[in-house]
Amino acid sequence: MSLATRIFFALFTLAIASVPANAQQSAGAGAPAGNTTSTPPSQSPVPPPQQSAPSAAHKTTLADFAWLEGRWRGEWVSRVAEQTWLGPKAGEMTGTFRLVEGEKILVLELFTLVEKPEGINFYFRHFTPELVPWEKSDATLMNLESSDAQKAVFANPLNGEPKRVTLLKVDADTYTARADIEPEHGDPQTIEITYHRQKPPDAAPSGGNAGHRKKP
Repeated sequence: MSLATRIFFALFTLAIASVPANAQQSAGAGAPAGNTTSTPPSQSPVPPPQQSAPSAAHKTTLADFAWLEGRWRGEWVSRVAEQTWLGPKAGEMTGTFRLVEGEKILVLELFTLVEKPEGINFYFRHFTPELVPWEKSDATLMNLESSDAQKAVFANPLNGEPKRVTLLKVDADTYTARADIEPEHGDPQTIEITYHRQKPPDAAPSGGNAGHRKKP
């Protein structure tokens, strides 16, 4: 079983806002020594505006992942990866994944995003076409490590297969999934798949006038 077949995702263009380090000026810094000249009231130095306390950080919820709802398709070398996501409901999102090469199903996958008091958990499990599970223990767990409007990073607290899964949102209809795999034995590797939203097929024409043959 190739570890690379565990990869199934795409969110978002990488853009992380940096937090400036706090800096404080000592009192009187830069003032000329021995200056005793009084300053007219109209020219009194204006104290710098007080900086307001930073607003509370946005708490990530399943609503931040609602854009995943729908069908997605990506290509990975000669393989085709297909995803389907259901929208958030009752604190959970359900997804399915299928990896195909030619006429052969390589793996099926079931995964969920579950909202818990401590954050968003991502669970997944692999199956054969006969629904025989690959994992003989519990489902793999990934914890949401960080997120913003364009990127979400999930980390594996137990092992490195994968160690991290990153969702990079390109636009409303495109995202890239990156998996960083750090096996206990062997070289680490990074795999990326870019997914594109699949539009629903046009509805079949209803009967209407088109469903009746014209009389001669």
